[in-house]
Amino acid sequence: MSAPGSLSLDAEALYVELLGRLRGVIAPPTVLVGIWSGGAWLAERLHRDLALPDAPGVISSTLHRDDFGSRGLAGADATRLPFEVAGRPILLVDDVLYTGRTIRAVINELFDFGRPASVKLAVLVDRGGRELPIAADYSAARIALPASQRLALARGDDGRFSFSIRERA
Repeated sequence: MSAPGSLSLDAEALYVELLGRLRGVIAPPTVLVGIWSGGAWLAERLHRDLALPDAPGVISSTLHRDDFGSRGLAGADATRLPFEVAGRPILLVDDVLYTGRTIRAVINELFDFGRPASVKLAVLVDRGGRELPIAADYSAARIALPASQRLALARGDDGRFSFSIRERA
């Protein structure tokens, strides 16, 4: 039970909403690329539920982040794209869209592998607060959170998703 005035998000219900928005609009030759780590979990499950033939890719923003100097190499080896990027429509998948800086970084990383035909973005939650002109093509929810809070997706052993809201360090 949530405290009065607190936000409670049902990540499973949001997943079902996002899946519904993608059904019928995402089909081959489009391939899914999940952003490490929450987006990768979502891309795996969407791939299965949409019955897409090509395995999803995973991409890391680490090497192209504008704060690389302070963050270091955490997750730097996460990019795995088991398909040719050049000429393919790509659907980037992430859990939360906030400032847009991660999306900018993964687009730079993606283009290191070739020039896709198109790049679209699907997210579970758009929390506003953009610092760059980036928008999701598909999202299940839009919420407002104070900048002091972080929305984090978790995946249980059973594969089910949940959200937690934490204060930023």
